[in-house]
Amino acid sequence: DIGGDKLPEGVAEPEANPFLGWRGIRLTLARVDMFKTQLRAILRAGATGNVSVMFPMLSTLDEVRRCRLLLEECAEELTGEGVAHRRNIDVGAMIEVPSAALVADQIAGEVDFLSVGTNDLIQYTMAVDRVNDQVANLYQPLNPAVVRLLEMTVSAGHEKGIWVGVCGEMASDLLCVPLLVGLGFDEFSVSAPRVPVVKHALRSLSYGDCRALAAEVIEFSGQEEILEGCRSLALESYPELLSR
Repeated sequence: DIGGDKLPEGVAEPEANPFLGWRGIRLTLARVDMFKTQLRAILRAGATGNVSVMFPMLSTLDEVRRCRLLLEECAEELTGEGVAHRRNIDVGAMIEVPSAALVADQIAGEVDFLSVGTNDLIQYTMAVDRVNDQVANLYQPLNPAVVRLLEMTVSAGHEKGIWVGVCGEMASDLLCVPLLVGLGFDEFSVSAPRVPVVKHALRSLSYGDCRALAAEVIEFSGQEEILEGCRSLALESYPELLSR
């Protein structure tokens, strides 16, 4: 996931607006030799363990298909070379761009799982640089537009029979956790220090209550209303975590 705020020396030149520029899968599809080296390494690692591959910063279905073709090409090469590798590796798509969320039903038909990158999805949905103090108030994880894209993505994945995960700061936010559970996310990806507290929160929640919360707030028109609903259920379920 090169680009944006991750720019290894010699790979790409700095850009005026890197988060809207040459990053993620856009960069790797343009640097096919580098990309194939990465894909071959992942396939080879899969020979000795449970390894999957997920493509970041997807904007279109065509990018998914191009990535899968290159992955298959690498597998064919390794087979021809007699190199041990995992042939049928699970392939996932990162949903970080609104255009990908809007066609998540199509993308879900061509991958084994989806993972929503909430930091970028919020940033691109709200057209807000999340490190710019001038517009920080518009970086709204629980904005109705963001919530609807989350719901759309989960539904698309489940309709195709695949699991859908969530990562980014929302997955670690104890006020957002009840809503994410209610929307139907199957997996939470959080940083190691947050695992115990998020696990405690998940074990304390009623799935039925979370589903009811999601069904209610999906109709709300403002972030504050949604936040209040989430806060109420969180305080009811794990007040000991929120009082710290």
